[in-house]
Amino acid sequence: MSDQSPPAGPPLSPSPGEPDPATGRPQPLPADPTAPGPPPPGTPVPGADRGTPDASPARGGHPGTDGDPASGGYPAPGGYPAPGGYPAPGGYPAPGGDPASGGYPAPGGYPAPGGDPASGGYPASGGYPAPGGYPASGGYPAPGGYPGYPPYGWYQPAGYGLDLGDPLVTPPAVGIGGWFARCTGVVRRGWALLLPIMLLTQVLPAVVLSVFGLAVDPSARWETQMASDADALPPTFLIDLATFMTVLIGGSLILGLVQCVGWAAGTWVITRQAAGQPVEFGAALRYGLRRAPGLWGWTLVFMLIMTIGFCLCFLPGVYAGFALAMAGPVYLFERRDPIGRSHRMLRDRLGLLLGRVALVLAAVVAVSFLGGAVESLGLLPFGVTPFESPGATVGAVLVITASALLALPAHVAQLVGLVVTYAEQRAHEGPVNSAQLAAELG
Repeated sequence: MSDQSPPAGPPLSPSPGEPDPATGRPQPLPADPTAPGPPPPGTPVPGADRGTPDASPARGGHPGTDGDPASGGYPAPGGYPAPGGYPAPGGYPAPGGDPASGGYPAPGGYPAPGGDPASGGYPASGGYPAPGGYPASGGYPAPGGYPGYPPYGWYQPAGYGLDLGDPLVTPPAVGIGGWFARCTGVVRRGWALLLPIMLLTQVLPAVVLSVFGLAVDPSARWETQMASDADALPPTFLIDLATFMTVLIGGSLILGLVQCVGWAAGTWVITRQAAGQPVEFGAALRYGLRRAPGLWGWTLVFMLIMTIGFCLCFLPGVYAGFALAMAGPVYLFERRDPIGRSHRMLRDRLGLLLGRVALVLAAVVAVSFLGGAVESLGLLPFGVTPFESPGATVGAVLVITASALLALPAHVAQLVGLVVTYAEQRAHEGPVNSAQLAAELG
């Protein structure tokens, strides 16, 4: 037997996961049969372009670091494609390529401007109306110039038809001509009823008051008594003065109430005729009697305000007269705040309202002045005591009646002018027509 040891056998390989005695590194675990295989030959090694180390397991040999995926390690950070590995910016399909093969249409592939809209082309930039295609700044018709449309300021609410020819309401921007036309139209339609109403409620009470006033006027008797003794008052001075003032003030109050009946009745006739509704003399008077007390009460307030204004250097009284010109119609139609509403109308449309009321006032003053002149001149032949004889009494009454009849057109003009002016003011504030105004009167 030889004393030499037997030859060494092949070295035993360590178990997977145990360190290799030769290298000290752990043995790789068995490969996962489901893991992807190694890349085919010729595939660039990740990280080779950057000079990265090979894909051997990192020192420490723990899986999940830079190990080989086949041996259980995760890919090294260099496993991602290098920056140059992505397609170059020009690597996208070239513009103009075939969309079917992945190419994007060239920018010019969109329909060219000026193309046929039917074939998908957009109209050329000049195909749309140019900014100048709209009417020029001065090309729009002036207010009221649109054919078939209302003038500027008119309102067309739902439920109310647009009627520039309303027989009572003057549309905004129509002007003084439209206002005159409506005033004359009112007189043509309603003179047969307005004249008897004004005759009964304005002329007749004025004649009665004038006759009674002339009968109790003590001035002629005072002159006769003071002619004998100018230093002493007539013995019955205070009694005569109290009687005269009672007749004058009391008669004026009664006259005002009767006149209010006429104003309300005449307003009812004017408005209903403009709306095409039936009117009768008796129905008009009944309406006037029903609304007269309230209108009379407000009239007393109006007169008090104007009287105070005239006492304050006259001009405030004139202003008060214009500011309260619409107060009567406001009360009849709206039944609320006649003083404030009338004054607000004057402030909102000073020129328009001032002009209309001034025209009405001028007509009333002119006709009233004519009637007053006729009465003064007609009574001269009968002296200062026309009621001392029956003949003189009849003559004086006839003169007074004639002068009152001359004032009849002034009463009609005042009523018509104020009602038409009120309707015009309402048109400036909002939608309104004759039918609505007639309904408001009740």
